[in-house]
Amino acid sequence: MPKNFKSLSDVLSGEKEFLNFRKSVKENDVIVLFNEIFPEFKKLVSPSNVHKGVLYLSVDNSVLRNEIHLRKKQMIEKINSHLNQQLINDVKFTNFRNINRKTK
Repeated sequence: MPKNFKSLSDVLSGEKEFLNFRKSVKENDVIVLFNEIFPEFKKLVSPSNVHKGVLYLSVDNSVLRNEIHLRKKQMIEKINSHLNQQLINDVKFTNFRNINRKTK
């Protein structure tokens, strides 16, 4: 085995070429862990997507949507502290569940 051989884990976690990949994985973690971070919203709120630091939520109830909007800052802080990283900067609402937003 060559001396300069690196494991796949070392390459993915350390090389700067994979920075966007690592960020995409962390953004996906927000979607996957949302119900763990906010168990009280499990049946009421569905995380749709994270794009450029914005978490998109699908909320059917307008009263709950307004309540979340008023507590948006606390929600962002809780997500970022749970992931130990400044990943989410804003929360927006959508009427669609599990949307795919593409960048140009």
